[in-house]
Amino acid sequence: MTTVGHGFLGALSTGHRERLLSFARPRSFPVGTRIFDEDDPADRFWLLRRGHVALDVHDPGRGTVVVETLGEGELLGWSWLFEPYRWHLGATARDLVEAYEFEAQQVRAAIEEDPAFGLAVTHCVASVAIGRRLRACRIRLLDLYRPPGGGAAPRGGETS
Repeated sequence: MTTVGHGFLGALSTGHRERLLSFARPRSFPVGTRIFDEDDPADRFWLLRRGHVALDVHDPGRGTVVVETLGEGELLGWSWLFEPYRWHLGATARDLVEAYEFEAQQVRAAIEEDPAFGLAVTHCVASVAIGRRLRACRIRLLDLYRPPGGGAAPRGGETS
């Protein structure tokens, strides 16, 4: 089970963490469950307590490509917080996943009602989840475009 001292929950103050958890309900996903698909409505999100979730994107030339794997203590889904509230990626349970599930509309209403809570949650989503995903995406892109043999990828504007 997730301890509150790390991951997304650990980035919130005790009061904000308790307020957010007041909206939670336990949820589990068996191995192989498709949790959401790219461009579906983002109407909920999860804090992972156990297990792993693969985030993926559909590439017409390659099919489904995993871009990152999330685990205990991590936030699954941030598209619920920003319009147009649609998923940018897909997600599949890699093994048995236990999570806290949150209804996005309920949490967005609490964010509107309490600006300090809203700022704390938005800051955590931006710094912990989005920032981490962008770094992981950058590393993945560098791996994808690295020339065979492990040499450095060419930089824009350079010629051979």
